[in-house]
Amino acid sequence: MEKEAILELRNIRKVFDKNVALDSVSFSLYPGEIHGLLGGNGAGKTTLMNVLYGLYRRDDGDINFHGQKLNIQGPKDAITHGIGMVHQHFLQIGSYTVLENIVLGTDVSHPVTMKLSAEAQKIIDLGNRFRLPVDPNAVVDTLPVGTRQKVEILKALYRGVEVLILDEPTTNLTPQEVDDLFESLRVIVNEGLSIVFITHKLREVLHVCDRITVLREGRNITSLTRAEASEEIFVRAMVGDQMKIEGSVYFSHGSMANTAVDESATPALEMHDVGLKTKEGISRLAGLNFQIRQGELFGVAGVAGNGQRELAECVTGVVIPTEGKILMKGQDVTDVPVCELLKDWISYIPEDRLHDGFLPKANVAQNLILGYHRQEPYCEGSFIKWDTVYDKVRGYIGEYKIKTNGPEDPGGNLSGGNIQRVMIARAFSMNSHLMVAHNPTRGLDIPSMDFVYNKMLERKETGASTLLISEDLDELLLICDRIAVLYRGQIVGILARKDFDKYVIGRLMSGIQAEETADLRAAS
Repeated sequence: MEKEAILELRNIRKVFDKNVALDSVSFSLYPGEIHGLLGGNGAGKTTLMNVLYGLYRRDDGDINFHGQKLNIQGPKDAITHGIGMVHQHFLQIGSYTVLENIVLGTDVSHPVTMKLSAEAQKIIDLGNRFRLPVDPNAVVDTLPVGTRQKVEILKALYRGVEVLILDEPTTNLTPQEVDDLFESLRVIVNEGLSIVFITHKLREVLHVCDRITVLREGRNITSLTRAEASEEIFVRAMVGDQMKIEGSVYFSHGSMANTAVDESATPALEMHDVGLKTKEGISRLAGLNFQIRQGELFGVAGVAGNGQRELAECVTGVVIPTEGKILMKGQDVTDVPVCELLKDWISYIPEDRLHDGFLPKANVAQNLILGYHRQEPYCEGSFIKWDTVYDKVRGYIGEYKIKTNGPEDPGGNLSGGNIQRVMIARAFSMNSHLMVAHNPTRGLDIPSMDFVYNKMLERKETGASTLLISEDLDELLLICDRIAVLYRGQIVGILARKDFDKYVIGRLMSGIQAEETADLRAAS
């Protein structure tokens, strides 16, 4: 007998100003299933679940739960009906304990004395039951990301939810933490709960989800069981016919990454005992020693917040290291300002596309030449050649598929993904010795990601080098020649392509240097 859905969203519509975010989207959830909600950035996945959770009010459509129509006005209503949500960015108070974070906003057994031993025991029992062990007395700020996520899931389970929504839950997890999460999710659904798993990662949904629904541009595209699904089917559903599978770097599983580099040439970048401390003496980077060869695509992996931004800013001259030396092609550039490095050495795709290297009040053309506007071919003497600028920019807009009304369109009119395309177009348009790319594909759809990978491999073929700092380990494994792992501001291991192993890298990302990986530090 076919299961009946416990939850149905029917013809949900949501409009922000004139932008239709959800256009008659329908979605169903069965008891005891993990249902993947898949789509690119801006597809409407999180918006749909925010409507279900009460963060947004739907403009039209119905929500039925156990056959009854719900009128959810806010998260409190959703939780009351047994619907919980774990957001991509955790809603936690870092100075509170795990126990305090979980019980916050609930009725406790001893409100006067705030004796919480019964609540602590309940949390321990839930952790054991669902394979989510945590110490109730641990301060949240001291916990790794994977454990903090367990706290968020336990917070929902503590409130007795029947439906659990997880928004991009694997974004900042190591491979081991991802495996542990998937095991816990299977235990949760085996206990009779249901899970909505929001993601843009194809391999994850094919691994853990029972059914998968694809949204594109706020519309339903398809719903399939895992047995019916494949990567190619889902890519077609997510992006239409924009992408050719044959010749795609994305689908090559690393086979297109040529590892040949010129080891006899002077390295493109050398870091010698580079360290960085704040004015208060807090160490952000310590003892960095590695080199990037000419024609090498060198990756840096790590959980967010372990010194990636500081590394990028030291290499690009945005900040000057407090210790050590930085050489580019044998020349000491430790104290060279960013404007000079942009002129002679580097191109840069910064992590924060909204605050670094982008001017919302400037037009698209001005943003596309920003930092290079005093260089050829844009400048002659002290004058910018605007005819040349606009001619070049029109070509970049077409080549990089920047959705804009033209070169004179204000930068502030662009979406986040198109701002990212501006950053990418600007960096790739310059013939730099070294490109520093920090999370360059964040916010891009799969065809755009594939385009960036191809561009990086083209740079490699010309002998140009790339420092790719990315929190997407799959991305690094796909195209890099070597991967260094950054943990608390230190390089704890460097692996050559022949030694790539996501679980070895995962241990290093966690700060665990097993005996078999301890010697990787010297591989630079």
